[in-house]
Amino acid sequence: MEKLKPEQAVELLRKKGIEVSLEQAVVILEFLHLLANILIAQYLRKH
Repeated sequence: MEKLKPEQAVELLRKKGIEVSLEQAVVILEFLHLLANILIAQYLRKH
């Protein structure tokens, strides 16, 4: 699976009416990646 690039995130959010800078998009993507890793780890511990 290919990672979403910050430029792509900016465009996707802009289409939904949310304006963010490239730097903000980087922070958002880093946070989502961290959250996904936490959720996967929790799921795997339970199963």
